[in-house]
Amino acid sequence: MPTPRTVVVTGSASGIGAAVAERLRDQGDRVIGVDRAGGEVVADLSTPQGRAQAAQAVLDLAGGHLDGAVLCAGLGPMPGAERTILEVNARGVIELLETWRPALAAGSAQAVLIGSNSTTTTPFVSRKAVRETISGDLDRAERRLRPKKMAPPLAYATSKLAVSYWAREQAVRPEWVGAGIRLNVLAPGATMTPMLREQLAGPQGRAVRNFPIPAGAPAEPGELADIAVFMVSPAARAMVGSVVFADGGTDALLRGDHAPAPVKARQLGRYGAAMVKFRRR
Repeated sequence: MPTPRTVVVTGSASGIGAAVAERLRDQGDRVIGVDRAGGEVVADLSTPQGRAQAAQAVLDLAGGHLDGAVLCAGLGPMPGAERTILEVNARGVIELLETWRPALAAGSAQAVLIGSNSTTTTPFVSRKAVRETISGDLDRAERRLRPKKMAPPLAYATSKLAVSYWAREQAVRPEWVGAGIRLNVLAPGATMTPMLREQLAGPQGRAVRNFPIPAGAPAEPGELADIAVFMVSPAARAMVGSVVFADGGTDALLRGDHAPAPVKARQLGRYGAAMVKFRRR
């Protein structure tokens, strides 16, 4: 029998997080769930203090050794909650992983961050807001959520872009992959979680139902959980900085010729510099 692993799952009480936790436990792994209620660690990830307390509580339970992490906790594009969306969806991922990095290195772990296909299907997202969210300057990031009537979906897309950019940039650094930690992003589309059901029942319901899904219907949480469980397993060691879209074909429908994309001449200087920097490590 394989040795049980210790995996932390945020947002473990509902939706994709609950399905991931269930599958991991079914295969014999120890799961440390983090949620506002119903987790081994009860925490509010919308504040720096709550995030710090959650991170330390997980380290205490894990004994400083983590074999994996799946960061599912998040909020949807709720009107009036734009700042909280940035706090939970982005800072609630980045700060936790940075605190857990030594424990993840001890376990040569895989970490799966939940992104979204909203990163490629939402217009008007400010690149400056994304960078400010990554750096923690949420006051400035929030002010850039314009036009105001689009602030909720813009906040959501900004938070998920921040997570995706951060993971891609950090994944190849010595302190992450050089320490044996693989960072990857799972980017779902519409998934039949409590969050989506709430949107369908609200004023956004019609727009949500009209959003194109070539596969015909939203995914079920368990379908996304199966992918996440693979990505957090040792079998996914070749994946480093990958963003995996699992959205029923929406991204491919809207941006079929976007990727793979050839390198543009103006980008070669940046790529050359990156290669030189990598070789000097």
